[in-house]
Amino acid sequence: MRTTTVGDVKILLPDLDPEDLDRVTDLADGLTEAFVEGASWRGVQLEDHRIRSSLIAGGDLSESTWEAGSLYGCDITRTDFSGAALTGVTIERCAITGSRFTGARLTDVRLKDVLFDGCRFDYATFQRVTAVGSVAFTDCTLTHGTWSTCRLPGIALRSCDLAGLELGSCHLDGVDLRGSRLRGLKTPLDNLSGATLAENQLPDLTQMAVDALKLTVRND
Repeated sequence: MRTTTVGDVKILLPDLDPEDLDRVTDLADGLTEAFVEGASWRGVQLEDHRIRSSLIAGGDLSESTWEAGSLYGCDITRTDFSGAALTGVTIERCAITGSRFTGARLTDVRLKDVLFDGCRFDYATFQRVTAVGSVAFTDCTLTHGTWSTCRLPGIALRSCDLAGLELGSCHLDGVDLRGSRLRGLKTPLDNLSGATLAENQLPDLTQMAVDALKLTVRND
């Protein structure tokens, strides 16, 4: 395992060497210490699958359905989860980079020590997604998504595009938003209690407060 730090968030991540892994193409009942490259599993239906200590690169899991099961100690790069539905899945000690979750639906997903880097979550839906450990999104596109009843305290959303993201009844106390685009973010202000911002983000926060409180600003 290796450690990476995003702001004040310290994350334990896998340190996998492809040479130490078995090359496979079939998901079977799960994967352990496997290296999968360029596999197409579009539309696959998974139930209680467990993937451990594996590296997946350039995979296609778009339109797939995954109920229960877990991802543990995995490194996933350039993989397509567009339109996928993940329900009751636990993701722990994983680095997910350059991957696409456009229109994906994550429900009752549990996150612990997870880094999403350079991923697309546009039009994605998070429902009752919970962080029980360190979680960071860096350089991700989260535009026009919907997050509802999520408990994600202390996560990092660094240098992300949040335009059109709608947060409803979410607990994000202490979220680190530095470097992220806030203009167009739709959220009750109490969802951002204790948030960390950069000074140049204050105008956008002010505009959010004006919109939320329906204030009239007049110069006369």
